[in-house]
Amino acid sequence: MRIVSLNVGLPRDVIWRGRTVSTGIYKSPVEGRVALRPLNLDGDRQADLSVHGGAFKAVYCYPNEHYRWWTRQLAGRDLPAGMFGENFTIEGLDEESVHVGDQFSIGTTRVIVTQPRLPCYKLGIRFQSDSMVRRFLASGRTGFYLAVEREGDVAAGDAITRVGRDPHGVPVADITRLYVAKTFGRDDLRIVKSALDVAALPESWKDYFRDRLITASRA
Repeated sequence: MRIVSLNVGLPRDVIWRGRTVSTGIYKSPVEGRVALRPLNLDGDRQADLSVHGGAFKAVYCYPNEHYRWWTRQLAGRDLPAGMFGENFTIEGLDEESVHVGDQFSIGTTRVIVTQPRLPCYKLGIRFQSDSMVRRFLASGRTGFYLAVEREGDVAAGDAITRVGRDPHGVPVADITRLYVAKTFGRDDLRIVKSALDVAALPESWKDYFRDRLITASRA
């Protein structure tokens, strides 16, 4: 398990559908060691802090293995590292194997998994396709966000070592699946209730699932 590519980028203005949009989704690989602080990597920023960035989204990880799948889906389109807006293009971890609340050591840092990525329209800007947002979410290949527990520095090639497992064992993939599910089965209800006990899951997600449980109880 390792970082294949470390990618950063500053917000830029682009024209989309006849209007100017500021976005930080354009990330490019960088060489050498980069400081990771509580809110982001040095040299990286987000444009709209109301929905991007912050302590629970300090780093966005996307599996390199997904790139091969998308290359087939997108008819051989060139997909350079950072194309999905990720900071860490990673190898050896995915949404099924990683649980919300799992802790990892990377370089001299320690991080914790907080949530999957929910795409916004700016992913469509990056791919020049409005349909990409829907396709991305439907694929389940969302990647995941990290919060920083210990500052330090990281670089491409650094090993990613799991140093703690959340006891509730809720995979990132289940959070995404339950987010889009129209109804909950018995097993789904059990997973949702477990997710509500995961300390690392942000309150905004917990509020969403609490509302879903109330709706389910009335059905």
